[in-house]
Amino acid sequence: MNNLESTQELPNQEVAEETTNQPEAASEAQPEKFVHPMEALLNDEHFNFHELETGEIIEGTIVSIDDNGIMVDIGSKSEGIVPNRDLERVDPEIREKLALGETIFTQVVKPMSRDGHAILSLSRALAEYDWQHAAELLESQEIFEGEVTGYNKGGVIVYIGKARGFVPASQLVSDNGHKNEDSDDRFADLVGVKLQLKVIELDRSRNRLILSERQAMREWRRLQKEKLLSELKIGDIRKGKVSSLAPFGAFVDLGGADGLIHLSELSWSRVQKPEEVVNIGDEVEVKVISVDRERSRIGLSLRQLQPEPWTVIHEKYAIGQLVEAEVTRLTSFGAFARIEGEIEGLIHISELSDKRITHPKEVVQQGQTITLRIIKIEPDRRRIGLSLRRVAEEEYAVIQWEPAEEDVD
Repeated sequence: MNNLESTQELPNQEVAEETTNQPEAASEAQPEKFVHPMEALLNDEHFNFHELETGEIIEGTIVSIDDNGIMVDIGSKSEGIVPNRDLERVDPEIREKLALGETIFTQVVKPMSRDGHAILSLSRALAEYDWQHAAELLESQEIFEGEVTGYNKGGVIVYIGKARGFVPASQLVSDNGHKNEDSDDRFADLVGVKLQLKVIELDRSRNRLILSERQAMREWRRLQKEKLLSELKIGDIRKGKVSSLAPFGAFVDLGGADGLIHLSELSWSRVQKPEEVVNIGDEVEVKVISVDRERSRIGLSLRQLQPEPWTVIHEKYAIGQLVEAEVTRLTSFGAFARIEGEIEGLIHISELSDKRITHPKEVVQQGQTITLRIIKIEPDRRRIGLSLRRVAEEEYAVIQWEPAEEDVD
């Protein structure tokens, strides 16, 4: 056999060997496990239904809406139903948005009813969300706005969504104390009022949610004061409200932070107590004269927004003019009299009477209002001379002081 023939026979031998060995290989293979079609169907991921638990919050899709309520596909063996009686507890604006295909969250009330449907609650799910929101507010200590919806003798009621919160009287700032503390309607005027609040206590198991306006306002004012102190500049003109009075001046609320108007900055005239110029609640315009950011202090002035009276005295007064004045104090050399709030002049003892006197009290008394004649004006020295004895003198009788024509509108 030549080489060509030998190479042609080899493949035939290999094929024969493979054919001979096939039955043996087949006998060694494991038999295939039989799977029933129904078992395969049950193992399909589309049929792995979620087992519901009472109280669980679950997401679903609205599949029908009728007079009995709404049916929701919740991925269970059957749809769940939100009864109409539960929907009635939901705000109207939320009910109006319910539509086929909408996704909603509900709480499982009963995993399976007699008719095979899970009983669900939309109102409870919304309430749980609101309690969760309240818990987040407690953790963050964020300030939020809430409207007073009710009250009792102990405080006012404010809802966070569906979660009922309570603001005790001790945590209220808006209680202005106009009514007796024992009055049943002490807080009636606060209904409908919006308050700045913080959550200070929460116990879901007891449905206890305590809010505080006092702490919220304290925090709000601190933040406002920091902001105001960073923005204020000396020379700024600001509007504010007189918030309190002290022997040394008046405090003005500039919108979250108080500034002080010292007695000396209330008026150009001498002031003994702030009530002579301002009262609590007055709206005032003030000038910022100092800002101490380290000590969080703001100095204000009321008088610096008014012209210094001695610089404009000739616009209002002239030598020879008769004026009404109040005697303010007596000295051995004469009497001082205020002709208006900021201007005080001297009646020298020689100008009190044509007769010789040893003390002004022989002619005038402190607090007495009298008619005087101006006999001297010295703006640069802040002096004005007054006379009682010259009121009727003929030298001045012909002088009728009137505004110049150019000053008349």
